[in-house]
Amino acid sequence: MSRRRRVLIGAVPVALMVRAIPAWAQSSAGGFDHRHAAWDALLKQHVVVAPSGNASTLRYAALQTQRPALKAYLDSLSAVAPASYSTWTRAQQLAFLINAYNTFTVELILSRYPDLKSIKDLGSFVQSPWKKKFFRLLGQERSLDEVEHEMIRAPGVFDDPRIHVAVVCASIGCPMLRNEAFVAERLDAQLDDALHRFLSDRSRNRFDAGTATLSVSKIFDWYRKDFERGHKGIDSLQTLFARHAEVLGPTPQAQAEIRAGRYKLAFLDYDWALNDAR
Repeated sequence: MSRRRRVLIGAVPVALMVRAIPAWAQSSAGGFDHRHAAWDALLKQHVVVAPSGNASTLRYAALQTQRPALKAYLDSLSAVAPASYSTWTRAQQLAFLINAYNTFTVELILSRYPDLKSIKDLGSFVQSPWKKKFFRLLGQERSLDEVEHEMIRAPGVFDDPRIHVAVVCASIGCPMLRNEAFVAERLDAQLDDALHRFLSDRSRNRFDAGTATLSVSKIFDWYRKDFERGHKGIDSLQTLFARHAEVLGPTPQAQAEIRAGRYKLAFLDYDWALNDAR
């Protein structure tokens, strides 16, 4: 290469060179955005929170028109290197994984929207939708099951049962999708709030005084062991429900019964219909 050509290349304006770098690469080079601002903005625009404040739906049709913005955020997640992730705080890692699970779930729905009524429609006899490896995260091709069960729920890593009211499988039976991203500096408060809202939702958790039956989401059946590992002093479902008796019981008497554990426990059927705000 001639000296003149080297000089010309060296004279290219810095601004032009930056514009040539993809957005996700700039984000990675400058440090990952732990505010998750791009995802937060999409949630604030497209999540419809029920009047009760305890449930929500998502405007998939409207979000479909902003697929490029969603893809840019997904690319920023995929660009994070394992070495960088390993230097983050526990809260930063968990917020990252929860947001990743939720956004890639939305992306999976949009891949066939509006021609589906449930996330289960994206599966087959051979493979469930949660086992499809359709995205890259921390240097590997991943499935939603891997993120939830092998990364978030891995024993000895986070050991926080509240994640079950944070990861959302795009179904009515799921806990609500929040209209904000999970962020490290508020993660503990957000998870507590998510659990409180979920238990407050009478469509998914309710007490029948007439039969002395506490009917709760199937989530507490599927992941009972997670809720009984002693997180924040909770070593049983009975302890968990007693601590939240004020939202589970419609009357002071019902709340007293729940605190005392005087009820039959039942698990409600799970509603797999798409959480679509049509």
